[in-house]
Amino acid sequence: MTSALPEENTLGVIVGGKSRRREADATRRVIRAATPRRSSLGTGFIGIGAAVVVGLRAVYGFVWFLGLWDVYPNPYPALAAWLILLVTLVATFVTARVSGDLLPDWAFVLFLLGLGAAVALDLYAVWPLHNVGFYTTAAVTAGMGLLVVVTLRRTSDILVAVGVLGAALATAMIVNTSWSAETASGQVTTLAFAVLPAVIGVFVVSGFRRLVQVELDRVLVQSTVSAPRFAVGMLASEELARLDLAAEELLDSVATGKVKLPLDPKTASTAASLATELRLHLIEGRRETWLYHAITESDLLGKSVTLTDKGSLAGLLDPQQRDGLLSTAWLLVSDSAKASATRTVALVIGPATSSVETTAGRKISVPIVITTTGAPRNRVDPATWEAIGRVGKYVDSTENQSLRVEIQALVDNPADQ
Repeated sequence: MTSALPEENTLGVIVGGKSRRREADATRRVIRAATPRRSSLGTGFIGIGAAVVVGLRAVYGFVWFLGLWDVYPNPYPALAAWLILLVTLVATFVTARVSGDLLPDWAFVLFLLGLGAAVALDLYAVWPLHNVGFYTTAAVTAGMGLLVVVTLRRTSDILVAVGVLGAALATAMIVNTSWSAETASGQVTTLAFAVLPAVIGVFVVSGFRRLVQVELDRVLVQSTVSAPRFAVGMLASEELARLDLAAEELLDSVATGKVKLPLDPKTASTAASLATELRLHLIEGRRETWLYHAITESDLLGKSVTLTDKGSLAGLLDPQQRDGLLSTAWLLVSDSAKASATRTVALVIGPATSSVETTAGRKISVPIVITTTGAPRNRVDPATWEAIGRVGKYVDSTENQSLRVEIQALVDNPADQ
């Protein structure tokens, strides 16, 4: 029985059953890594903490409501508001945890409807008392209840929801309450308790996510510090691994007789394309240094750092000098959020023009010039100067109100190795 020829993947290379299984396993790993529970990067624990805070606030508000029971002309609408609010918060929390820290649109809509019903009933119960800020309880807790979903929904969703809630409460206070020196402070305080927790939670979670993403990006590109002088990057390495697997599959098919010799035109064309792809990757690996890959494969550095290294001299730096240079670029760029202007960094390396005799032997002096925009010297983090010192001796100056650093890095002569 003649075996069918192996299939081709989208790259035009031959893929057998084993490779398809490996690709399927890799795909499943990527999907699992992309699930909210894993991509939340710790925000799930923030969500649990927020739920605990909301629970404590609910206990406080409910006890306050029970203390005012006799004051209400009709306390049962307020009691219904509390029941709806508690059911909504508990159901949303359980739904999110069961579904893997994920809150679908329909669940979020039901959550907002539950909060809206609780706020409406609570305002209805306190309306005859003409002091919304003092007597409302469930409505305030409903505003803080948005913290339950602060890690599960987009920032805009939370801000719009809390904005609508704040506007509703403010309107009710203006229309219903007799404002005076005695009542004004209570209205403002109640409105702040209802609106500010969710707003602060949104900014805390957003800042945490940005921090973690930046640090993850730093960890990924940090691996290039120990790379050879010329090498392929992380993305190219993955592509090269796939091409290598496809080549092994082709050779195995020929060795086992699944593919007959001579190769048919289609299979021969595919093999030629595979060989071309492999050669191109190997050639690229002889031209691009670790620093090139560190910059181009980083979301943060790739947008703000430009590299000029015609002689590929960055590959001559030792691991300590590489770490110092990469840290310098990273610190200069990552501090842009603290500066008034967006920072850019230009790295110019070489050409090497002289050799220096040291106690460790003869070294080559490689000039490195770092030019920035939007980075005044007095706004540079002290850790940046420490990182620059690990690269070599430097002289700093100010150019167009930004920092310029000239470094002389001593490296081993590749001819002596």
